[in-house]
Amino acid sequence: MKYFEVLMLTVKARTVFSALARLEVALKESVTGTHLLGCWTSELGPQNQIAILRGFDSLDTRQSERERLLLDSNGLDVSDVLLNWEFNDYTIFPFLKPLEPGTHGPLYEFREYSLVGTGLAPTLKGWQKAVAPRTTDQYSQVYAALYATSGSAPRYLHIWPYQTLEQRLDVRSRTVADGVWPPENAGPQLQLMKSTLFLPASFSPLK
Repeated sequence: MKYFEVLMLTVKARTVFSALARLEVALKESVTGTHLLGCWTSELGPQNQIAILRGFDSLDTRQSERERLLLDSNGLDVSDVLLNWEFNDYTIFPFLKPLEPGTHGPLYEFREYSLVGTGLAPTLKGWQKAVAPRTTDQYSQVYAALYATSGSAPRYLHIWPYQTLEQRLDVRSRTVADGVWPPENAGPQLQLMKSTLFLPASFSPLK
C-alpha cells in the first residue's frame, strides 16, 4: 500500500468518546479499497482531536472516498459535535513497510516536520541509511514515515509507538547518545516541528 490519508477531527469538549462510538460505525461505510489502519485520540498536545489513518489501494480510491465524505450530509455521523476536519494526503517513504495491525503502543507519537523547499530528497536519503539501526530491538519500531502530497509542503509525518512515556524518553535519549539518530543531514532540512501523543480507540487496528 502506497497511498495514505490522515483525517484529523477536532470535536467539542467532552464529546470525544461519544464521537468515537459513532465513527466506528460510520467508517465501515467506506469505498471498497479503503483500509482503516488506526484511530486515536489526542492525549498530550492539542486536545479533543481524533486522528484517523487510512490506506488506499489507488489514488482513484482515495479520491472517491474523499468525495463521498465531503458530499455526505451525515458527516461521519459527528456533524453535531464537529468543530473542524482536515484531510492530509501522504505517500509512504519508498523503503519502509508499515507495521502490521496489532498492539504496538498504546502511546503513538505523531511527529510532523516542515522542511525547507528542497529538503525532502536529502531527508529520504538520511532516513534510508539510519532507520534500520534505529528500529532494532535495542530501541523501538516506527509505524511508518510518510511525506505529504497535499497542503503545506514539503513536510512529513512519522508515527512512533511506545509502551510508556518512560520508554519513549529512554529510547530517544539512547539513540542520540549512541549516534544512531537523528538521520544524517536531517537538521539543515528542518523548519518547524510538531509532536502530539495519541491513544488508540477501542476499535483501532493499531493499539
